[in-house]
Amino acid sequence: MNQAPSPRKAERLVAVKGMNDILPPESARWEDLEARVRALMRRYAYESIRTPIVEPTALFVRGLGEVTDIVEKEMYSFEDRLNGEHLTLRPENTAGLVRAVVEHNLLYNGGKRLFYMGPMFRHERPQRGRYRQFYQIGAEALGFAGPELDAELILMAHALWKELGLQGVQLHINNLGQPDERKLHRAALIAYFEQHDAVLDADSRRRLHLNPLRLLDSKNPAMQAVIEGAPRLMDFQGDASRAHLDAVLDILKANGVDYVINPRLVRGMDYYNLTVFEFVTTELGSQGTICGGGRYDYLVEEVGGKPAPAVGWALGMERLLELLKTQGVQGEPNAPDAFAVVTDKNFLPDAVRTLEQLRGAGVAVQLHASADGTMASMKSQFKKADASGARFALVFGADEMAGGHLSIKDLRNASTPQRTVALTDWAQWAQSLQSHA
Repeated sequence: MNQAPSPRKAERLVAVKGMNDILPPESARWEDLEARVRALMRRYAYESIRTPIVEPTALFVRGLGEVTDIVEKEMYSFEDRLNGEHLTLRPENTAGLVRAVVEHNLLYNGGKRLFYMGPMFRHERPQRGRYRQFYQIGAEALGFAGPELDAELILMAHALWKELGLQGVQLHINNLGQPDERKLHRAALIAYFEQHDAVLDADSRRRLHLNPLRLLDSKNPAMQAVIEGAPRLMDFQGDASRAHLDAVLDILKANGVDYVINPRLVRGMDYYNLTVFEFVTTELGSQGTICGGGRYDYLVEEVGGKPAPAVGWALGMERLLELLKTQGVQGEPNAPDAFAVVTDKNFLPDAVRTLEQLRGAGVAVQLHASADGTMASMKSQFKKADASGARFALVFGADEMAGGHLSIKDLRNASTPQRTVALTDWAQWAQSLQSHA
């Protein structure tokens, strides 16, 4: 007798390296952070914008700078097989946001304050706080030239750290000046580094005449002493550029925000001018920057729009959440308000109807469900109720259902007496569950 071949076991598939699943209960921490940011943005009158994950490759080459690590080494770029377009998974979102502002003429009646949340993609070696798919929150103010907007964005980030309870986050700030000033500085940098050619690595030699400012970003230990002695951009800046930074610093001082002026801070994109800044920590190893940004007054014109000033920042969600965890700061738990304990399957129709009425009133209720379809014991269900984090248990037992009511038990305060309420009066006691009164 011939036996039928056993079915072939499917190959187990896993996520792409450096692109991570965000699972419960960790996902609750992400949602809590996102909710806090949305509330913060409302207080500062910033509006939400959502842009595509895929953008034309030329947008990033033109906007970020062709001789940058992101464009040269880290972008996920491909050719569309249908029409031959050159496309890229966005490695950051400022360029895409500016493209959207220009394309839809959002500045036609004045400046805009915008914010976004979402995934970005860079092909780099995954490590703590650095992933190939990572998430950013960004805030951008376009159409405003004054230093008060630079300060506003810094104060907004500072307010977020305070609200989250973060400690030890330090603000570094610098002034990159204007293009003509940077041109003079560029010539001085080239001349300086040419005199120290023996110390430069191959990547720095290649970049020297293309974008010498990038050499100041080098992490090569052998070059650090030479970098420290390089000409400083501040020495090439005129009165207007210096006045802009001074005005930003005056506002920060008036609000009690400490800062460190870091003349080597240049950021990783070419579009910045005047103010640049980073919030850094020493608690995440080499990935110590949790938020960075600055002014980019020429990017709107660079992507085809009418000249318009702009300033913004982006923070890395993974790094921020990792720092919160390192410092023992916990977000709000994602627990239901109540957990339904149903002792007999015949009670389910009335019980579920009551739960749906409560959910319609905004109460979060979890119903116990078993893996095999049988009703678990009351003891087992109460154990699940306690583990759920819910404040209350709603008990649909035989005595309760016979009398047309349910019992409400406070799971977090044993001294609170259990109360009985009529099923038909759910609207009267629903709010007490939601507010945990």
